[in-house]
Amino acid sequence: MKKPIYPKLTLVGAGPGDVDLITVKGINAVSEADVILYDALVNREVFKYAPIDALKIFVGKRRNQHEYTQEQINSLIVDLAFTHGNVVRLKGGDPYVFGRGNEEIKHAELFNIETQFIPGISSSIGVAGLVGIPVTHRGVSESFWVITGTTREGKLSNDIFDAAKSNATVVILMGVHKLKKITEVFKKQNKENTAIAVIQNGSLPNENYALGTIDTIVEIVEDAGISSPAIIVIGDVVKQHNDFPIELTNWKYLLN
Repeated sequence: MKKPIYPKLTLVGAGPGDVDLITVKGINAVSEADVILYDALVNREVFKYAPIDALKIFVGKRRNQHEYTQEQINSLIVDLAFTHGNVVRLKGGDPYVFGRGNEEIKHAELFNIETQFIPGISSSIGVAGLVGIPVTHRGVSESFWVITGTTREGKLSNDIFDAAKSNATVVILMGVHKLKKITEVFKKQNKENTAIAVIQNGSLPNENYALGTIDTIVEIVEDAGISSPAIIVIGDVVKQHNDFPIELTNWKYLLN
């Protein structure tokens, strides 16, 4: 007898990359999936928790490389929910932090599909912490901004200009290819000596990072060949890193 189909969308945050950083609730959701739609930053090792017969479809996006448009992904979720049942949508980090997760939830609900959201560890906080940089620290930073480096139109986010005027920690996602423009914004606020870190492949074995100042980081990152996926952390909290020297003069540091 054929198993009845109950259309459902389960939106799961897979965390920053290390498969062990997905939540227990996330693992349980994956283990009950009929279909898994996964993004580029999802660690494929998570599939070891999935049923053997679960359909797995890559729908990831990278800069200027989209396997599916967002509209196609939305339609795919609905179609697969009605034809297969429980669609687990796996996204890197947390789906509600620049992951367009809410758009997918809202679209599924238009078709009266049951939905569930399971948060994940956002790279904006987790990746910085894993290399020894807290986004807040008493006496150093009382708040933090999390900003996308690139808007839908491909421009630098206006929020970066406002954030550069504050004393808060600034975490920028999807902004490495605009690093020079970002540093120019901070230089205009006389923050040439502000500490900055760029962390690539955070939480993974091939993790790589560079530490420096607004004045030096572009050259350091270029020399190191650091590229996406990476996050940028700007502010005095970066000095909490064990390898950040007390005196930073024409200094460069690179792990790996």
